[in-house]
Amino acid sequence: MRIEAGMTRGDEVRESGHGARMPRWFHRPILAGKDLREVEDILRHLRLNTVCRSAKCPNRMECFSSRTATFMILGGTCTRDCAFCGVPGGVPDPLDAEEPERVARAAAALGLNHVVVTSVTRDDLPDGGASHFAATVRKVRERLPWATVEVLVPDFRGDLQALGTVLSERPEVFNHNLETVEELYPRVRPQADYRRSLRLLEAARERCPEVRLKSGIMVGLGETREQLRRLFRDLAGTGCDMLTIGQYLRPGKEQLKVERFLAPEEFAELKEEAEEAGIPVVVSAPLVRSSYRAGELLEDKGKDGRKVVDRKNDQGGRKC
Repeated sequence: MRIEAGMTRGDEVRESGHGARMPRWFHRPILAGKDLREVEDILRHLRLNTVCRSAKCPNRMECFSSRTATFMILGGTCTRDCAFCGVPGGVPDPLDAEEPERVARAAAALGLNHVVVTSVTRDDLPDGGASHFAATVRKVRERLPWATVEVLVPDFRGDLQALGTVLSERPEVFNHNLETVEELYPRVRPQADYRRSLRLLEAARERCPEVRLKSGIMVGLGETREQLRRLFRDLAGTGCDMLTIGQYLRPGKEQLKVERFLAPEEFAELKEEAEEAGIPVVVSAPLVRSSYRAGELLEDKGKDGRKVVDRKNDQGGRKC
């Protein structure tokens, strides 16, 4: 039996700081150790932000303990105020021209084979920070020429020139999250636009056919199953290769409450429906996040048979 919106399975829902009781499958062991401390020391020494810490990701300790992190560039203050996000909003600091080099140094110190770079949204910048993304990818390539790079970008207000600036550096993965269904954008992402985000993904596919196109969504904000099915079809229509689906968790009292916690078997159903819609690689589970185990996801060639570019033998031949 499929579960539709409004039905519950598993633990009962009860009010708490998240808006509902945290089900048992969210309980995680407390991790500590040399690697975790070393990652935190590297990030602190190089004065770098991570989405892991800024967005209060529940997988932060696991990822740090595995010597991985998702770097968040363009400062630590976002110019938007999305109702789900724990990243601070306000007036950002001026761009730090040395930040791309420090990201590259951190990636090298951690020995990363797959480097994920995301950012706050910077609507105050003429190109939305696209040139800073490009500089960061270049610096990472200089220090880690064989590593794959994934960029998780904002919508650049639909500026296709900014998109081209990022794609010109040939990241292996271009990620832009839809976050939620179109009907919830006015409440969840009032300064964003669902159709604009779809157009950005479509343009990335048209301009750079070799790039792996990726997106991510949260569930538990009040969306219906039929709304999710429409989203899956919309994403498949852009040529999206990879999709992550995870449970929304309230980062603080200022953000939206959780409407419902979905059970693990519901996430399995969503994975099946997204694949049926035409998205080759789908990872769907309560604690999945957009950059969670991103390198492993890239290694999954998917059902389309496409291969990741071998950077050791690529010699700069692929252009976007």
